[in-house]
Amino acid sequence: MPRYIPTIGLEVHVQLKTRSKMFCACPVEYGAAPNSHTCPVCLGYPGALPVMNEEALKMSALTGLMLGCKVPDICKFDRKNYFYPDMPKNYQITQFDQPICAGGAVPLHDFAYPKDAQKSIAQPNKEVRLTRIHLEEDVAKSQHFESSTGIDFNRAGTPLMEIVSEPEIDTPEEAFAYLTSLQQILVYGGVSDADMEKGQLRCDCNVSVRPEGTSELGVKIEIKNMNSISGVRRALAYEIERQIEAAQRGETLIQSTRRWDDDAGQTFQMRIKESSHDYRYFPDPDLLPVDTRAFMEEVRTKRPELPGEKRERFERDFGVTAYDASVLASEQALAQYFEVAAKGARNPKSVANWILNELLSKLRLEEQSIENCRIKPQEMASLADKIDEGKINRAQGIRVLNWMFQDGSTAAEAISSMGLEQVSDSGAIEALCDQAIAASAKAVAEYKAGKVQAINSIKGQVMKLSQGKANPQLVGEILARKLAE
Repeated sequence: MPRYIPTIGLEVHVQLKTRSKMFCACPVEYGAAPNSHTCPVCLGYPGALPVMNEEALKMSALTGLMLGCKVPDICKFDRKNYFYPDMPKNYQITQFDQPICAGGAVPLHDFAYPKDAQKSIAQPNKEVRLTRIHLEEDVAKSQHFESSTGIDFNRAGTPLMEIVSEPEIDTPEEAFAYLTSLQQILVYGGVSDADMEKGQLRCDCNVSVRPEGTSELGVKIEIKNMNSISGVRRALAYEIERQIEAAQRGETLIQSTRRWDDDAGQTFQMRIKESSHDYRYFPDPDLLPVDTRAFMEEVRTKRPELPGEKRERFERDFGVTAYDASVLASEQALAQYFEVAAKGARNPKSVANWILNELLSKLRLEEQSIENCRIKPQEMASLADKIDEGKINRAQGIRVLNWMFQDGSTAAEAISSMGLEQVSDSGAIEALCDQAIAASAKAVAEYKAGKVQAINSIKGQVMKLSQGKANPQLVGEILARKLAE
């Protein structure tokens, strides 16, 4: 029985972060009362004329720059004709043969993969090439009730990018990495919040299988409107297995569109897939072609440092590990917080450890974000410095962090309020060591007889006498010197 090879291509729809819709002045607002943001243009009334949203054009071009696309000098808009309840004009204004961006690629960095797949990546640092990015208007949102369906036209006309990959994704895990990496880039560029739960990023998956040793792609089957990255992974894993089993039984697969039921863990056929000629594309007579050269100079100034570039810089400049850099750079706000803290710290790696291991856990526990964290980044640096300097130990540091988290006090204020600053006066510690040695005859004898661990008992006595404030490292050094005398 032949082995089958899957091939995946993704079409990602991204709502742009503009204030108004693509071809009218209606505001873009998630969660507004149904049908409260509409006008004759986005409702498709006869005689209403569209006017292009320049900011949406610029954001699309910026996305192209971030993904290494070519932005042609001229792009144009077309009408895609189809009849569906959520399409108020019975056609969609989109781009067919002259899109705003062509080519480009999405990098799949190792830590964009699911955690359980990061140790078995077949092609590290793979890039998935893009076919194009085109700009269009979103459709309305259908809301299904028990015995009826309502249409909310607030979303109709929202600027929507469609980012189309080449069919060169090999596994569901690569698709997961593709979407994770793309989502980070879009947020970094400020072009979209890319929140899948809010429908700001939606994904159509095209998947086919072919016998190993053949080059011609199999029948393409689409899984429509996926709204979570983990869901995409599950749906693709199921669909690949379903197609392989069908092919092995000798069934003929038909180009079609399917939906994913996450609860059932299965895909179900919706309709036989249309081809492009079924949509009867033609240039929109109400919209002139766009000369992108008019705004590209401005767009180039807005290109941010991308997540991959930031990860490399964090490793190089701050000495953090590749994994730490990937987590710190995964969110812009977190990356900015760390960078401010690291620049003011003696040891940036120590700051990274405290942010990743303690602060983020605390934020998750309290259901807070880094943006509204009460601890200023400069004070995270101060806390890490005080621990590195031996003024407090790690256990005390966690207590100080919790104090700072509650009221936003500085590290110095928290340490003072809690009476935790360590004693590093060698004279005072020597006196405490003498007391402990005098009271620990058995441990002293064991240590001098070669039982090195016995010093820990004496050190514990010193810490008890100092009420936990003695610098442990200094205590150890003084005890070792005195016991060797």
